[in-house]
Amino acid sequence: MLNVLIVDDEPLAIDILESYIQKIPDLNLIAKCSNAIEANEALNANSIDLMFLDIQMPQLTGIELLKTLTNPPLVIFTTAYSEYAVEGFELNAVDYLLKPISFERFFKGVNKAIDKFKSQSTEISFEGEEPFFFVKADKKLIKVRFDDILYVEGLKDYVIIRQKESRVITLQTMKSLETKLNNTVFKRIHRSYIINLTKINAIVGNMVEITEKGQAKHIPIGKNYREELLEIVNQKRL
Repeated sequence: MLNVLIVDDEPLAIDILESYIQKIPDLNLIAKCSNAIEANEALNANSIDLMFLDIQMPQLTGIELLKTLTNPPLVIFTTAYSEYAVEGFELNAVDYLLKPISFERFFKGVNKAIDKFKSQSTEISFEGEEPFFFVKADKKLIKVRFDDILYVEGLKDYVIIRQKESRVITLQTMKSLETKLNNTVFKRIHRSYIINLTKINAIVGNMVEITEKGQAKHIPIGKNYREELLEIVNQKRL
């Protein structure tokens, strides 16, 4: 679920956006602001994932506000003026909605934001150090070391990264996370599971056995993935 902030100096525009947001279960409206100063305070006080930002406002425009933020959330601009579109996209806005905004157009912009939010993790590696990446979870960016991952479990729009001593639940698709994992170490063995090959203790029938918190954990092997997994295992067999 994305935490949402509305910033607009027109009460009617705020009401329309609020009514649209209430129709989408993946959105959670945190605050409504009528100017950039209020918006800045709301951003400092809350964890905001997506901001619907009007451009023409008193004191500071939406574009001026966005330029002042060092770690801005995802932004969808809302405005009655199309001439700002180019500058909006240059600031990496997810979308640019022209007023009056239809629900269909709003919904399309929200889907773009959800897709971008799910794929937001940054892989970083340093020479001589263990590789890792960050995922967004529990209103913060959490560092995950590749070597700590036992397996990844998919659950609808979320993935659970099972580690040696803990787990991380993040709003992301299995496909997007799979692209960030080293495919020589991590293999998808089921529609809902990606396994760290170095953590396998045994393969028993159609199950992979690993040790999780001192106990044997059995993970199913999907029939579409079994042949590739066995081929990898056979290459390692003496």
